[in-house]
Amino acid sequence: MLRLLLAICVVNTLLVMPLWWRFGTWGAPLLAWEAWVLVPALWLLPVRRWRRAAGVTVVSALALFTLINLGDAATHTAFGRSLNLYLDVPLVRSVYHLLVGNVGQLAAICLMLLALVVLLVGVWGLLRLLLPRVPLSLARGQGKLALGVLVVAAGLLLLEANRYRWVPHSTLPVVHTARFQWQQVVSTHQARLAFSEQLQASPMATQALPGLEGRDVLLTFIESYGVTALDDPRYNRQILATLAEIETRLEQRGLSVVSGLMDAPIRGGQSWLAHATTLSGRWIDNQLWYRLMLNSGHPTLIDDFRATGQHTLTVMPAITLAWPEGEAYGFDQIVAARDMPYAGPPLNWVTMPDQFTLDYTQRHLLGGSPVFAQIALISSHAPWTPILPVLESWSMVGDGSIFAPWENAADPPDVIWRDIERIRDHYAWSVDYAVKVTGRWAERVADEQTLLIALGDHQAAPLITGENASAAVPVHIVSGDPELLAPFMARGFVNGMLPDLSATFDAPPMSQLRHWLQEDFGAAEPLPGTTPGTTPRTTP
Repeated sequence: MLRLLLAICVVNTLLVMPLWWRFGTWGAPLLAWEAWVLVPALWLLPVRRWRRAAGVTVVSALALFTLINLGDAATHTAFGRSLNLYLDVPLVRSVYHLLVGNVGQLAAICLMLLALVVLLVGVWGLLRLLLPRVPLSLARGQGKLALGVLVVAAGLLLLEANRYRWVPHSTLPVVHTARFQWQQVVSTHQARLAFSEQLQASPMATQALPGLEGRDVLLTFIESYGVTALDDPRYNRQILATLAEIETRLEQRGLSVVSGLMDAPIRGGQSWLAHATTLSGRWIDNQLWYRLMLNSGHPTLIDDFRATGQHTLTVMPAITLAWPEGEAYGFDQIVAARDMPYAGPPLNWVTMPDQFTLDYTQRHLLGGSPVFAQIALISSHAPWTPILPVLESWSMVGDGSIFAPWENAADPPDVIWRDIERIRDHYAWSVDYAVKVTGRWAERVADEQTLLIALGDHQAAPLITGENASAAVPVHIVSGDPELLAPFMARGFVNGMLPDLSATFDAPPMSQLRHWLQEDFGAAEPLPGTTPGTTPRTTP
């Protein structure tokens, strides 16, 4: 009976521990009724040929639902939302690449193999624990007691499943997870059909932007730059001073800047969804919507600017593998990591620092015919170590070899990430670096013929921002021609580098940017199938 109780406690703990991580309530819930039903039931099974098959099925199901709940907790920690099996399975590959970027390919493979070994050993151990060689007999007292536990637990399970809770701090991890994931599958599938119909029924037309003809338009995304960096006292002391310095330096060079907030479709990661939302004018908040939009041939800002006469290019220093999405967008030129002759060291996940990326862009990709460029900066990407200084003289950047001393100049990620306060400090420092570099670059590239739009791609993970933070990101627009900034002022942007933080939870969606550019710099007629100034959000 002690062994039976031990088996029940092991399975019970296995089921509830992911919930402790997910909800941050250690020790609550305490009881998982599935454990109190399944374990006695398996112990009472007579020795038959199908007994082992039943045990393997139960153990596999327990392992599967435990992994799903662990994935749910990890997804909530990283992205501030629940796991959706319909959408998130393709992200496993992205997790692998993130791991490779932080610890290297060999270490990443070893860690994944270790996890697989732990999983297999755990399944084998559970199987041994739940299928004793000699089952309990109903002819003996222990068997009758086990049957009593099973019957009582089954009754409480049925009550809990029908939302009648007689025992506090109890739950049904398997039942609730299966029900929730099934509901997500159904609702997401319906939303997928609706989104596909929406793409076909009300396509946004390509529209030339004569108000920006002959100008360089530089759409620059700053990684993990969310409004939390400005309104949270843990982070804003240094960054607010940097914004004030940038504003002064821009004014001294005769450049104007206005700032506002926009709502990002995601938090914590998946930057490409924010890029897609901005480029397409559609609310793209998951991988499936992203694929549907690209596969549909939906026109984007790339098509708008090509129609206007700009050369369209994207600078993606984080892209190290084949990137068919870039070809689907239809950029005239794709500049990925391998296309930039960076001779410095990789800095954990970061392939090259932002200052090199921006310097290379200015020296080799600008200065000819007018361009529309999407630039994705990455120095403020987790794990936020090491922190580089901004080189005062851009002539020092060269091929990037000057950054070699910083390769091992800071503690590695596995050291930084043992202390939550150190993580937060490094987040603030890395965002400050990225914003400062972007501001210094704006001084160099912006003039009367330039519209530079610098914005965050998304907020950082809830670990940094807190559970209830807004999804808003700062947007800074710089030009030497104040007339180019007037339309943004009319839409609520304010002068200077500091946006109006009182509008944090009422920020317009990031998908509005394409609509604004078309309405303010394009033809006066509204787009077919859309209402000026609005864009639908479709969230499963």
